[in-house]
Amino acid sequence: MRLRAGTLYAALDRLQAEGLVAADREEVVDGRARRHYRLTPEGELRLAAEAEQLRHNAETATARLRGRAAWQPGGGLGSAFAGPLGAFAGPPGALGGPSAAFGGAGRSR
Repeated sequence: MRLRAGTLYAALDRLQAEGLVAADREEVVDGRARRHYRLTPEGELRLAAEAEQLRHNAETATARLRGRAAWQPGGGLGSAFAGPLGAFAGPPGALGGPSAAFGGAGRSR
């Protein structure tokens, strides 16, 4: 994925406003300013929670794919994708759940 500088710095500014990252230093390289950021303690906690949510979602998806492959004609992972994404619906935060795209229930970014 390639991000434009404006997109990246807008995201970093938002994370900084939320207290998740802090500016560490700035330097000039080839005549252009480069900013360096570090995670704050709150940012480390949020990152750990997001990583755990991703791990849980991956485990849920893998288990459901294995379950579908077991009963689908022909078996195998290829047949696991035969159904609509709605087949992956689950509790909030689970793959396909209402907040899956945002990593957890009740959080907005």
